[in-house]
Amino acid sequence: MGLWHRMALALYAGVATLAQPLLRRKLRRRGQAEPGYLEAVEERFGHYADAVPSSGWLWLHAVSLGETRAATPLVAQLRALRPDLRLLLTHGTATGRAEGLRLLRPGDRQVWLPWDTPQATRRFLAHFRPAVGVLMETEVWPCLTQACRVAGVPLLLVNARLSDKSLQQALRLRVLSEATYGALAAVYAQTEADAQRLRTLGAPVQGVLGNIKFDALPNAAQLAQARQWRAQASGRRVAMLASSREGEEAMWLAARPVSAGLLWLVVPRHPQRFDEVAAMLSAAGLTVSRRSTWSASGPDAQAWQADVWLGDSLGEMALYYGLADVALLGGSFAPLGGQNLIEAAACGCPVVMGPHTFNFLEAAERALDCGAALRVGDIDEACGVAAALLTGDGVRLAAARQGAVALVDSGRGAVLRTAEVVLQADSASPERQG
Repeated sequence: MGLWHRMALALYAGVATLAQPLLRRKLRRRGQAEPGYLEAVEERFGHYADAVPSSGWLWLHAVSLGETRAATPLVAQLRALRPDLRLLLTHGTATGRAEGLRLLRPGDRQVWLPWDTPQATRRFLAHFRPAVGVLMETEVWPCLTQACRVAGVPLLLVNARLSDKSLQQALRLRVLSEATYGALAAVYAQTEADAQRLRTLGAPVQGVLGNIKFDALPNAAQLAQARQWRAQASGRRVAMLASSREGEEAMWLAARPVSAGLLWLVVPRHPQRFDEVAAMLSAAGLTVSRRSTWSASGPDAQAWQADVWLGDSLGEMALYYGLADVALLGGSFAPLGGQNLIEAAACGCPVVMGPHTFNFLEAAERALDCGAALRVGDIDEACGVAAALLTGDGVRLAAARQGAVALVDSGRGAVLRTAEVVLQADSASPERQG
């Protein structure tokens, strides 16, 4: 590592250390809306309730809800190949941590990933002494990678992706980016284009294994429940605004086509916005039925007569996609990069997406090729296309559903390839060998 790399790391570490009081303030503020952020706060700084250090963990970091869901098939495959696996699971967001509880088995641990300072990351590694570390998709931090390199913990970045926009941002701090990515033990990219961009930053790309999100199976019980509830629809079609981000609900309200046979379902991406979106919809004069008010038997007759449903629950995307005939892809109508359209396809729900899908570029292109998705210029056009699909003769909609199935089938297999390289690195780690 050169002098400039060391200087950049030292400057970054100093700023991160000084920013710790701001992090505590941010956690207190976020905790008012999402109490999960107030849980085990000292773990964020590398302090753990159990005083006795442990060792030998397979450590997997899934920062937020999307990465944790993506990690689900990987964890299942790892356990199938190594039944005695001891999993140390870390997160950065409250929704990721809540979702991660589903992945734990007796003997596993779940903690926050520490704030990225030299002191906190060293305490984390000294306490748990993981045999190998696995980062999902994009979550790479300077102090963390350096601490793992010094401690002799092989740190892998799997299912790795890097958009052109993110590459250009990283190149503005190229010296720091090179020091960060260069400290990884291995990188396994989703696509060759991702691999090339990662190599530009000095990442040790060892292979292109595909996208493990294609291997994720939707919740079968939720899909069955959705089918049962759809039987009550009395002919109404359901169009969904899926994983919408701030600003997109207002765009949708301005564009929403009015059709007597069309019911809209809005599912915001972030739970802290549920009440805000509900108030926005009501202020627009719409009758709103919230998922959180439904009984175990699902939407009642009054809910089926509402103008719009609000999906204000966590962990039920399979239910929502199962209820929907077509989905507008949130995050793609504002310049935010889109959301995981593979999840919709796995539930047999075709999508209409806007111009901004740079976070899922290859999946979006494959969806277009398979007929599982349609690309439009803005949300006005998206609403019109969705309405046309659902009020037409059904031929285009049936073809789109077949395309969704074909899309998912075409991408399977990455999870096994990824699990194998993770376990190879784990077996060869200094912790296992020593």
